[in-house]
Amino acid sequence: MVNKKRGLILSATVAVLTAVAVTGGGLRFSQSQAFFQDNPKELVDEVWQIINRTYVDVTFNQVDWRAIRQEYLKRPYGDKKEAYKAIREMLERLEDPYTRFMDPEEFKNMQIDTSGELTGVGIQITKDEETNELMVVAPIENTPAFKAGILSKDVITKINGKITKGMDVGDAVKLIRGKPGSEVTLTIRRSAEETDYSLVRARIELNPVRSRSQQTPIGLIGYIRLTQFSSQAGQEMREAIKNLEAEQVNGYILDLRSNPGGLLYSSIEIARMWLDEGKIVSTVNRGGQEEQQRASNRALTDKPLVVLVDGGSASASEILSGALQDHRRAMIVGTQTFGKGLVQSVRGLGDGSGLAVTIAKYLTPNGRDINKQGIDPDVIFELSNDERKALQQDRERIGSFGDPQFNKAFEVLKQQITNSKESNVQAISQ
Repeated sequence: MVNKKRGLILSATVAVLTAVAVTGGGLRFSQSQAFFQDNPKELVDEVWQIINRTYVDVTFNQVDWRAIRQEYLKRPYGDKKEAYKAIREMLERLEDPYTRFMDPEEFKNMQIDTSGELTGVGIQITKDEETNELMVVAPIENTPAFKAGILSKDVITKINGKITKGMDVGDAVKLIRGKPGSEVTLTIRRSAEETDYSLVRARIELNPVRSRSQQTPIGLIGYIRLTQFSSQAGQEMREAIKNLEAEQVNGYILDLRSNPGGLLYSSIEIARMWLDEGKIVSTVNRGGQEEQQRASNRALTDKPLVVLVDGGSASASEILSGALQDHRRAMIVGTQTFGKGLVQSVRGLGDGSGLAVTIAKYLTPNGRDINKQGIDPDVIFELSNDERKALQQDRERIGSFGDPQFNKAFEVLKQQITNSKESNVQAISQ
């Protein structure tokens, strides 16, 4: 669906805070073709036109979009800041947290974020459509937010004491970002309890793939943890699988927990490493037209596979896990995923600002629409609060036998490997 030459931008995804919050199965990036002169009203109309042409819902979420154009073009604009404010107000009428405007600084930061070099506290955020509150998609592993114990689905009620309800995601990003070494305090609500987290901002270098082989009672197995679908994730995943295949592992555990997503083409590329044939994902646009991405008969392994997911597994993570589940290529273990089934196109505007627009929804190979529903694991296994805290305090236990969800994944993988060996024996005997 996405041509790499047009340049994909991180979604969720993006939303990286570093990572900003627009999570997407992937964001498509293209420069605006319209000529933009230094006229604030022209910028307002340019944004309106893009939404009018490409927004996924032809009813614009039951909003009279033509009337909105007349309303905002009648206004006088003294400068770009006034236009930026008006554009954000206009987009809020859609009640879509993933369709958003970025001023030149925000847009530049988003482009930097996709390269894997981030500065901030390391969380992905979005706005809850129902409550109008800022919510954590997931903390990025080994970042200040992760180390402090911030979790997926936490609600950010204040930033440095400023109430966030109704706040634009871009404005929240500006408040949370800052120079490495400086501090920001996030007030987090979890269940009914609020807690202040004082975080020291840092420069964050993302290496999306970690892998290792491990000797177990069923022989050597491969463990791969994928933390983000960044531009380098595909190459790192390919190297990890090839190295583990060279070691002749008997099976794999692929860990997508707290992976907020990222680039759509990255999820497709990685799915092709595990699937030899069949549909990977379908995207459906406003006209109901469906575009499919399929496997390319180039899988790197057919060995048993278990995938770990949780509530922080979003967007591109759900594309990958949904495809593997529908094709019965892997068993999914953990808890229900986040439920982000929308695709955003990110466009550069003439003055250096940018616009993320929801242009399509994506479906799993069996046609499941996972937006807001998520992927239900084949084997549900949830961590207790104490177990989760223990893992955050001792990060070396994540993906090891000191990790209860890993233990469960290993049990499932053990059964898969046993069944695979029995099937091979029967085939030979026949």
